[in-house]
Amino acid sequence: MDNRCEEPPVVVVMGVSGSGKSSTGILLAERLGVPFLEADELHPAANRAKMAAGRPLTEEDRRPWLTAVTEWIGRATASRTGGVVACSALRYRYRQMFRRAGTHVWLLYLALDPATARRRVARRTGHFMPAALVDSQYAELEPLRPDELGLTIDAETPRQEIVDRAAAALRSAGWAGDARCPEPG
Repeated sequence: MDNRCEEPPVVVVMGVSGSGKSSTGILLAERLGVPFLEADELHPAANRAKMAAGRPLTEEDRRPWLTAVTEWIGRATASRTGGVVACSALRYRYRQMFRRAGTHVWLLYLALDPATARRRVARRTGHFMPAALVDSQYAELEPLRPDELGLTIDAETPRQEIVDRAAAALRSAGWAGDARCPEPG
């Protein structure tokens, strides 16, 4: 039996810094009527300081952050609320962790070229991620694989169109347009 109505998806809006994960994730969560998480908020202070200093994170640095994101996905699945999380999720193995934590993890990959990402990140104010680290993210990036349930879309597409296309793809995958199913009869 397909239990997608009982267990709404957790959508991971993924990509490099500057791809629009947060703005897209907020809009998508509103559209779906589910909670939103900005995964950057789960980074330990030491990680934020390291990145702000222009030093890329190591696998060891990322471990507590990935664990916290994975736990959030697990709670969103167990509570049957679903959710949307904005998270770089650059590597396949990170996404596999997320998929093990939640029965219905769906990925929205916002693809962006490096020059545009650097330009966008350089224009941001008040964020710990400097433009100097964008190239290190591309060195880590593993685009979606055929076995991953989700959608790849050009990050320069207008935000509302991205949300519309993601919602349509979720409906096609069997989830209701607002991530909830109608009450029985």
